[in-house]
Amino acid sequence: MEGKNAVEAKLAASLKKLAVKTPFEKITIKQITDGAGVIRVTFYNHFQDKYDLLEWIMATEILDPVRILFTNKMFREAIVLIFSNMRKDKEFYMHVVTMQGQNSFAEIVESAIRGLLLSLLEENRTKKKFAHKWMEPEYLARYYAQAMTYVVVNWIKSGMTVEPEEMATVYEYIASRSLWDIIEEMQE
Repeated sequence: MEGKNAVEAKLAASLKKLAVKTPFEKITIKQITDGAGVIRVTFYNHFQDKYDLLEWIMATEILDPVRILFTNKMFREAIVLIFSNMRKDKEFYMHVVTMQGQNSFAEIVESAIRGLLLSLLEENRTKKKFAHKWMEPEYLARYYAQAMTYVVVNWIKSGMTVEPEEMATVYEYIASRSLWDIIEEMQE
């Protein structure tokens, strides 16, 4: 019997292969399971639906590999790895980025990034209390996840032509400055 991760990886590979040929919304669970060589029940033992599978792909293939880098404060390296790993499946991401509405690609990416950031913020949280709930990990994770999602989605939509290292520089610039810092820099 195959392990859980092997089955999930087969389902993910099947979805990726299908998504470059078929609009995501039209892909069926049967097509995914046929491509993975498993039965439908097996799919539902691992995922609720194809959107859950897509979030698993984001979390497992894109975000999990960078967790250790974030933990070790290797932020630039983590951002470069995110963009590099996405670029490896460029054709897949170029197709799924067009998903709109409920369960849009942007929502799925944001949810996955927010989960990673929230866990990192919680791991590094001290007993310090903030005067405003806006400074709590959930709000901060949401804010930074939305910003990162915006950068990632627009990079994909633009054809992923900018190198991952340059995208890391762009993101570092945006994330490390306040709006007021940027306005001042523009006036210099």
